[in-house]
Amino acid sequence: MPTMFMVINGYHLVLAPQDPITLIIGCLIGAVNLKSINRTPVVQEFESVELSCIITDTQTNDPRIEWKKIHGDQTSYVFFDNKIQGDLAGRAELLGKTSLKIWNVTRRDSALYRCEVVARNDRKEIDEIVIELTVQVKPVTPVCRVPKAVPVGKSATLHCQESEGSPRPHYSWYRNDMPLPTDSRANPKFRNSSFLLNFQTGTLVFNAVHKEDSGQYYCIASNDAGSARCEEQEMEVYDLNIGGIIGGVLVVLVVLALITVGICCAYRRGYFINKQDGESYKNPGKADGVNYIRTDDEGDFRHKSSFVI
Repeated sequence: MPTMFMVINGYHLVLAPQDPITLIIGCLIGAVNLKSINRTPVVQEFESVELSCIITDTQTNDPRIEWKKIHGDQTSYVFFDNKIQGDLAGRAELLGKTSLKIWNVTRRDSALYRCEVVARNDRKEIDEIVIELTVQVKPVTPVCRVPKAVPVGKSATLHCQESEGSPRPHYSWYRNDMPLPTDSRANPKFRNSSFLLNFQTGTLVFNAVHKEDSGQYYCIASNDAGSARCEEQEMEVYDLNIGGIIGGVLVVLVVLALITVGICCAYRRGYFINKQDGESYKNPGKADGVNYIRTDDEGDFRHKSSFVI
């Protein structure tokens, strides 16, 4: 009987004429095939998750099992040499011989995980499966900035930012507990307003505020893991009193003019002249080389004997 050949899963099998069925089974004994119930698990931070890796057809009693974590360009061992490695030590274990369970997952656990199983036989058959773990993080309280007072007709921008949530949150703004649309023109309730809301960046921009835009504003940041809101802040829209502004400017100009006139008059009357620069009759000028001494007998002054004519 001639020799027979067969290709199964990329392997060339040689069938001896005496017992082809036995040889086929013998060649397949060393093969390893893996499957996963969920290759893209999604879990919220601080919960537990199982990374499913199941051996479907192997006859080896002692396969070598390894788990590796791939994060960007870095690859590190998670399970190697029959024990948990790295930062998962103490909060992970193997389930059902090959699956990996992680407790208290954190945002740093988001990565690709590769399960590798090697059948310990002469052919060293190996199979692997990659699982992408996504850890969602609830947003924290966003930081909101609302202008306190804006004159009618002027522009105004409200900001809302949150940096912890994963995936990145989207934003919504509320005025007096009423949600605002992304475009005021899209809702007849806000026909007297002119604003645009960017739900990705959290900015609420008013092109020209109206009196109706006054109120209590707050923002909510939301993603699949949850939501968080900031405290209410009031924005007041006030009328700009043009007449009052002009009147105030005129009053300031009049006051400045009066001050200027007063200073000029004071200079003309000599109030700013330093009288110590002139000679007083009580302090006559002294000639060079002459000293005066006051005495009771000779009047106000008398010459000393050293005076020379």
